[in-house]
Amino acid sequence: MYRSKKNGLLGILITVVVLILIVIFSNRETNTSFFENVANKLVMPVQNGLTYLKNKISGNSTFFTDINNLKTENKNLKEKNSQLEQVLRELENIRTENETLKEYLGLTEKYNDYKTIPGYVINKDISNYSKVIVINVGKKDGVEKDMPVIADEGLVGHVISVTNDTAKVRTIIDTSSSISCLMSTNKDSIVCKGTLESSLQLKAMYIPTDANLVQGDSVETSGLGGIYPKGIHVGVIKNIVNTKNITDRYAIVETAVDFNKLNTVLVVKNN
Repeated sequence: MYRSKKNGLLGILITVVVLILIVIFSNRETNTSFFENVANKLVMPVQNGLTYLKNKISGNSTFFTDINNLKTENKNLKEKNSQLEQVLRELENIRTENETLKEYLGLTEKYNDYKTIPGYVINKDISNYSKVIVINVGKKDGVEKDMPVIADEGLVGHVISVTNDTAKVRTIIDTSSSISCLMSTNKDSIVCKGTLESSLQLKAMYIPTDANLVQGDSVETSGLGGIYPKGIHVGVIKNIVNTKNITDRYAIVETAVDFNKLNTVLVVKNN
């Protein structure tokens, strides 16, 4: 322990002597350059380190400033993107409305012999058993029960119930639907009914035994039955199924209307 204290005092003494010598010699012009070189070698690394640290801090400050600028730019871009999306939605709505108006115009020109009420489909229930749609026109528009409903391609169905603002339509592909029709080639009468098998096909039954069925022949309403006017296109004969008993033969009629894509309709007013 005594030796430790002695060494400590010796170290302090040496340090003091060195400092005194530095002061003395630093005041002498002959030794100035020597001590300057020594000081430079001791101080310069520290000074360089401090300068590097300062530059790093300054760089970090710029980095954080850039981050804030990027955040602001990103926010502005998101706002502009949201505005553009809104404009696109509005343009899409306008385009849809224009297409709907064109469809209405085409329908009214095509069926100008009828007094009609335009509407569009707002709900579909195309299941195995029930094939019903709901349209956006009702009593306030003049729609009544049993009014026929048509589309650009042909017959859709007829109104089965009405509210003030909407109407429910049983389509011709509903299993409870039955339409009196004529084949365009020979004008023989048939009855077309909805089936469980398909939402785009009808089953043509009660075909006269002497009728000459032609694949691809057009089928239209006969005007019988008290609901559908005569001459509305229903579909085309897709396939003919012969049976052992000719009275049981039937045909598959592909509907003119694609009920999966049906949007625009006309309700035909009763005369």
